[in-house]
Amino acid sequence: MAMSVPASEPAALPAGHAVARIWRAIRSNRKATVGTFLLLIFILVSAFPGAIARDSPTLDSYAPNMGFTTAHLLGTNGYGQDLFAQVVYGTWSVLEIALVVGVLTTVVAMLIGVAAAYLGGLWDSSLNVLTDVLLVIPLFPLLIIIAAYAHGATTLVLITSITLTGWSYTARQLRSQALTLRSRDFLEAARVRGERKIYIIVVEVIPTMTSLIVASFLTNALYAILFSSSLQFIGLGDPNTVSWGTTLYGAQNMDALENGQVMWALAPGICIALLGTAFALLNYAFDEIGNPALRPVRKPKRKAVRSVPSA
Repeated sequence: MAMSVPASEPAALPAGHAVARIWRAIRSNRKATVGTFLLLIFILVSAFPGAIARDSPTLDSYAPNMGFTTAHLLGTNGYGQDLFAQVVYGTWSVLEIALVVGVLTTVVAMLIGVAAAYLGGLWDSSLNVLTDVLLVIPLFPLLIIIAAYAHGATTLVLITSITLTGWSYTARQLRSQALTLRSRDFLEAARVRGERKIYIIVVEVIPTMTSLIVASFLTNALYAILFSSSLQFIGLGDPNTVSWGTTLYGAQNMDALENGQVMWALAPGICIALLGTAFALLNYAFDEIGNPALRPVRKPKRKAVRSVPSA
């Protein structure tokens, strides 16, 4: 007489254990350690700007084009504003766009890509057409058109436009990964149990792609920094927003490099490069953590050989 055996569900790791495992992986990877350190510095700067910069970034009561002083660590710009305060207070705007766009873009790409792979049929074909259209259109020219049409891209406009246009590449990656999971035993067990498709996608499929999702978030955050700062640099951002891109725009308008105001253009550029480096290092590190084939090969330590005295 045949007996039905209930399908076993994969055991879920406790949240604390998962966080501890990620923290151990970050500490064991040099790229992850450096990237985390840089990112924490920028987060602290954006969280407590008033404790770091004494002046307001919009205060223009100082002499213009001042050099290095103890009161103005980076001098002042051509408008009489403290450059150090502008760099410090501009950190929050850049981080806000990077983190929000990174999360929203990854969530949209995750739902569309995984749903297309799992549902298949007409759903897969329709979502693939939408993804292919966005992949063909050059992203930055499209963002220029949207920002120009909006007559000054505010932070909300930048977040919305980059999110709605930047999810396609990540969706294609997640779809390819999800296609390899469709015939796995734990998904078949979920179907036999009668679970709904949305439950299988969100609870069963997506958690198995954690490393790829984290890497996709870091990539999207990096591109959000570059796109938003580039739009602000060419004058399509909100001039009332204190950001590294608007600071570069002011330096370009006032010919800072030609007038000897090197730090006006150099300081925000270095900050953009360092923050982008932090996200890039974390991205490479999570690729190595998730894929052992990408980890660098370390030479084993040589053990000292003791000489045996002859009899």
